[in-house]
Parts: sequence; C-alpha cells; structure tokens
Amino acid sequence: MQVDELLKPFPLKEFHPFPKALLGPGAHEMIGPEALKLGFKKTLVMTSGLRGTDIVHKIVESMKYHGLEVVLYDQVESNPKDYNVMDAVGLYQQNNCDSFVSIGGGSSHDACKGARISVAHDGRNVNEFEGFNKSENPQNPPHIAVSTTAGTGSETSWAYVITDTTTDPDNPHKYVAFDDASVTSLAIDDPVLYYDCPIDYTAQCGFDVLAHASEPYVSRLNFQPSLGNALHAIKLTAQSLRAAVWNGQDLAGREGMMYAQYIAAQAFNSGGLGIIHSISHAVSAFYDTHHGLNNAIALPRVWAFNMPVAYERFADIAEAMGIDTHGMTKVQAAEAALAASIRLLRDVGIPERFIDVTQDSYSKNRLGQGPTKYYENAPTIVGDAADVDRITNHVLGDACTPGNPKECTFETVRPVVDHCINGDLDDLLS
Repeated sequence: MQVDELLKPFPLKEFHPFPKALLGPGAHEMIGPEALKLGFKKTLVMTSGLRGTDIVHKIVESMKYHGLEVVLYDQVESNPKDYNVMDAVGLYQQNNCDSFVSIGGGSSHDACKGARISVAHDGRNVNEFEGFNKSENPQNPPHIAVSTTAGTGSETSWAYVITDTTTDPDNPHKYVAFDDASVTSLAIDDPVLYYDCPIDYTAQCGFDVLAHASEPYVSRLNFQPSLGNALHAIKLTAQSLRAAVWNGQDLAGREGMMYAQYIAAQAFNSGGLGIIHSISHAVSAFYDTHHGLNNAIALPRVWAFNMPVAYERFADIAEAMGIDTHGMTKVQAAEAALAASIRLLRDVGIPERFIDVTQDSYSKNRLGQGPTKYYENAPTIVGDAADVDRITNHVLGDACTPGNPKECTFETVRPVVDHCINGDLDDLLS
C-alpha cells in the first residue's frame, strides 16, 4: 500500500514528542554536565567538521574536561548519504561507544539519528528504515544534538533525511524516515554558535524555517496544536532573518531565528509538510544542492500552487509577515504574502531558479564533488524535459507529498517543478 493511501485523508491526528532542550546564549557550555547526567562515557561525535571555525574543538575539549572519552567522525556531508551513516556506525561499534553527540545543522543531526537507529539493529543498513516507524527496537543510544545553524530543527523532530546512493547508484533517492525512536535525548540551541555561519548559508537555512512553518499551517493534516507555533515561527522569521543574514553577530536576529527554527520544527513535527520539501528532496537527490536553498526556490511556486485551496490560511501568513491586510480580501492578502516571500528571498540574496545555481553560486555548494561517481558526473542542473520529469516523479513518491493541501498528480506538479527550474518569479506576481 502506498504512503498516500495509508495517510490520506488523515482522519486521526498523532502528536509526536519533543526532547528536552536548552536554549539561549551559552547553552553549549552545559554539554559536559548534561552528557554525564545522561550516562555518557564514550561518545561518538558526528559532524561535518565545521571547518573554518573552532566550534567542534571547543565542544570536544569541554566534554573531555568533564571526563568523557570522545571518538570523532567529521565527514558528514550536506544531504547526508547512507555511507556517511554506515561509516559512523562502524566507527561506533569498533570503539565500543555508548552515546552520540551531533554538532552542526540538519545534516549532522540526521546522519546521527540514522546511525543510532542502525546501531540499535546490530548495524543494519540505514536504508532499511525509510518510511514511518520502521525501526523495531525502541531503545537506542542517547544523543545530544548541538545546533550551529537556524534551519532544520532536526534536533527536536522525529524525522531524519538520508540520501540512498547504493540501492540504485544511477538514481540516488533522498528519503525521509519518521521514527519516534530517533528523537534526540537533548537538544542544545545556542545562538552564539550561529555567529560563524556564512551569509548565504544563513539565508538558505532561514528559508528552511519559513518552509517548516508555512507548510504545517496550510497542511492537509490541519493539526490544530501546530497552527499557533507555525504562525509565530513565520512572524519571527520575517522579523529576524534579514538581520541574521546581513549582521551575523546581531544577537537579537540570531536568537530570533534560533527560536523560529525550533518552533517551526515543533509545528511540522506533528503538523506535516508538503511539496516544498518534496521538491527540495528531489533536487538534492540528483544534484546534492543545499536543502534550504532548494526550499527557498520552491517556496514561492508552491505557495502560488496551493493558494486556491487555502486563501484564508495564506492571508493569516501575510499578517504574520507584518503586512497590513486591513481592507484587503482574503485573496489579496494571500497574494501579498506571496509577494512578501519573494521580497524576502531577494533581500537575502538567494538564487531565484535552479538553473541559476552553479558551482560558484554559494559557499556550501557540493555540485560535482562526489565522492560517488554519480555526483562527480552531475555537476550542474540541466532543466530539460527529462530532468523535470524525473524530479516530478521523485516528488510524487516523497513522504511529505501526502500532506500538501492541494492534490498532487504528475500533471499538476510538473509545471510547478518546471517553474522552479526555469521560470521567472515575477510571473507569479502578475
């Protein structure tokens, strides 16, 4: 049975738990005592390395100061791959570790979640756990997630996203695993750690937040406990993202985005997502582009696609973004929200189409780098009919698609994908 047949029309709602969290300036300095309280003795730290900063070094040394043994795996890639997860699992098992710490953004946290699930199942391949609550052992090693970006909210959600490069090496597949057993033991969000985040990366992560907040607000699930959090996260993003991007050591901007990403993740944790994320997953699978960048490019197109079935909700989003909607109809207010999203995208300097994304277009770009042969040979986004078709088909199989408020078929979604790749944003405003 297909996932959409299992989930739609969502007659029952399920609330998924959040972990304990420490939030605020200086929170990362508590990692040693908190790890000891959780029983950590020998910990595998998973991270991308955060090269150019001393964040990993400082946190590792703090843990050692408190008597913890640390094994470091610092090879997690953007859009974490199955081999990242399994390499970490092997390192964990070889060193007889008993716990995990992830340091970074969603890639580090997601890879770590996958590794924990694999470890709990004697090292089975992480790709076996794609889908909803596929793990069979609810007990897995404790995990502290320390965030250095305001983006995915993975440190507080029940989801993790992995790219399967091995099942079909010629057609990589990026999937979402939703699993209550993957929820971290402790989330640490410290806005001071965001200060080193590059300008463009901050912007892209911020649009991940806006997608996380807006999609559950208009979702087919219509999960009432998520709606307030969703709107507040939209408000915080509209208020804080420009300052966080262009004045990276502005504490108010960084802290606003810290709370926005945390609250947005709590919204989608039970309120669901939609095809902004499905499109992002598909493009990442084929081109290894940054998830937040993909969300930013897809968001205005998907908002325009979904508006005819959710004008009132998008009118609420307009107000949350600071628009004075007095005297506007719901349709006019919804269109004003769309215009505000495009204005924000342009204000923070994000490319507007996927064909505008090149190897030199942003600092975290991995186009053409590999290490798999597939990614070495697919360095640029093509955007021809075959490319649009394969991305559309990936979207239709994504676990986020059933939550989209407007029905998704190949015929309805393909033009949206094509516009994301090749279209002009000004067309949406005319």
